[in-house]
Amino acid sequence: MKSFLIAIVSIVLVSACSKSTPPETVDSLAANPEHLKEVMLWCKEDRAKVGEATCVAASEAWRRRFMGDGQPKYTPKD
Repeated sequence: MKSFLIAIVSIVLVSACSKSTPPETVDSLAANPEHLKEVMLWCKEDRAKVGEATCVAASEAWRRRFMGDGQPKYTPKD
């Protein structure tokens, strides 16, 4: 019984430690420009370590902050 309990605890600990953090979302990065700059720098230094999904999200957030969402802010009436 004791070895069974140790095995269960070991499995739980290994599975908890192996989970990685989810990639940043585009909206969360676009809302926080200082953190976006940090992530862009990390991607420039070591893209493999940061993760492809996070770097793609950072690029999209940078594009949205620079170009906007593609919708006009003001549409004049004819």
